[in-house]
Amino acid sequence: MPAETVYLDADPARMAQVFGNLLTNASKYTQRGGRIELEAARVGDTAVIRVRDNGIGIPPHQVEAIFEMFSQLDQSLERTRGGLGIGLTLARRLVLLHGGTISVMSDGESAGTTFEVRLPVLATDEVPLPPRIETRSYDGTAPAPRRILVVDDNRDAATTLALLLSLEGHDTTVAYDGLEARDKARAWRPDVMILDLGLPGINGYDVCRAVRQDPAGADVLMVALTGWGQDTDQQRSAEAGFDVHLVKPVEHEHLRDILLAGTAGRDRPGPG
Repeated sequence: MPAETVYLDADPARMAQVFGNLLTNASKYTQRGGRIELEAARVGDTAVIRVRDNGIGIPPHQVEAIFEMFSQLDQSLERTRGGLGIGLTLARRLVLLHGGTISVMSDGESAGTTFEVRLPVLATDEVPLPPRIETRSYDGTAPAPRRILVVDDNRDAATTLALLLSLEGHDTTVAYDGLEARDKARAWRPDVMILDLGLPGINGYDVCRAVRQDPAGADVLMVALTGWGQDTDQQRSAEAGFDVHLVKPVEHEHLRDILLAGTAGRDRPGPG
């Protein structure tokens, strides 16, 4: 840690999420007995925080894509299962909202990885600022606020995606199985549903059919977000009533574009 006190104009809870995700990622890809380092320093008007490990590293062709939503290392390189591929997207988004940057460095497979976060600091003689209250207005450059129901049986994935969307002003809630999704859609009346297809209870196709059978569900924007990407899967989702079929990994910007432009219930496109 730096010898001097360093002040940031930052949300402590969000910063805990950023570095919690980076440390979780490091532990996931570092073998038993490996080493993980967390260090911080002040460089001019910038706080530089690094999370460094001596784990399996990142292949050169995957470094640029590591922050994309649902991006994961090749299965052949994974030492554990259950990675979300979404925590790094959240970390980048939160750092950018704080006026900072995040980058990753690796010399390749088995060479370890370093994530570096840079955040602006307050002058040491400044009094830390009180929390800001921001008002949001819609100017056509970002999706208008929507009520969005995120459905995934991976609880962390659903919760993290809902948080990403809430940071953009949406009202979000989550469901973790098909029956809960169907019931919550009837009670909560979302504008958008983003759901996985392989769900316990009833699958995503049947959830979509149930929503469409309710007159109030005719105009819900239904987005399938799944690892199932075969032509037959996309055809089934279109027949079930989905407006959009997205295959993981998907860039968050692409999802934002869909929320900005998408209109459900009329002229529903085919699979794509």
